[in-house]
Parts: sequence; C-alpha cells; structure tokens
Amino acid sequence: MSDVDATVDGRDETPDERADRNWDELMQELRVMQTGTQVLSGFLLAVAFQPRFTELDDIQRGCYLVLVGLAALATILSLTPVGLHRAWFGLHRKPDLVRFTSRIVKANLCVIGLLSVGVTGLIFDFVLGRIASVTVLIAASAVVMALWVLLPRLANRR
Repeated sequence: MSDVDATVDGRDETPDERADRNWDELMQELRVMQTGTQVLSGFLLAVAFQPRFTELDDIQRGCYLVLVGLAALATILSLTPVGLHRAWFGLHRKPDLVRFTSRIVKANLCVIGLLSVGVTGLIFDFVLGRIASVTVLIAASAVVMALWVLLPRLANRR
C-alpha cells in the first residue's frame, strides 16, 4: 500500500506495522479455513472405510477421489504461508509475505468452495440420485458465487 492509502483509512502506522497487522488478519482467516478443511477432510477419509462405500458407482468414486485431492490441496495451501514465514523469518520480507499469503488465501477460497460444493453434491448423489445432485451442485455453486464474489463487489460499490 502507498502512503496515500494509509491516510485514507485513518491509521497512523508504519509499513512494518501495517504488514504485521495484515499478517495477523491473514492468520486468523487461515485458522478458520483450516478448521473447515479439516472437518471436510476427516469426513472424506472416514467415508472410504464405511461398509456402503462399495456401493458408489464409477462417477461417485471418481468424484470422491477428486474431492480427496481438493481436500489435500486445501490443506497444503493453508500450510504454505507457514513455510514461507519460516523461510523468510528475519529477512525483513513481511510485506512480500503478506502479499503472497493474500494470494494463497484467495486461491484456497476457490479450492474450499469447490470442495464444499462437491462434498454436498456427492452426498446428494448417493442419497437421492444424480438429478438431485446436479440441482444441488448448481444451487450451491450459485450461493458460493453470490456470497464470495458478488456480495463483496456490491459492498465495495457503496
């Protein structure tokens, strides 16, 4: 951010203080993301050991494996800022760390959105069938897009 940005939001902080504050906020976001990802990952891992898992058809099994891959990717993305912090600790690169981490958080939101919608679709597919699953996939995707993309844009216009 430039010096002009600092005066617009009314904060009187140095670039290092701003980077520290932004880092702390990103860490809070990552904690929330990681908890949700752990719950979904645990659910997915437990599913494979259930007796009815063998009843999944080829499409459901393929979807399941994609979802496990997305859960692993979300976990890796959530931990990447920690690795960056360790690599750059003490090198006065906090602004770079904040910028990279912000991008990682955005990417991880996409992955978690896909994961959440996909898990919901898989469950509906198994319980109610393919038509219900596709309906839920479309509806859940619309909700994610509305809340995570459209709502922030509308709010920024005000």
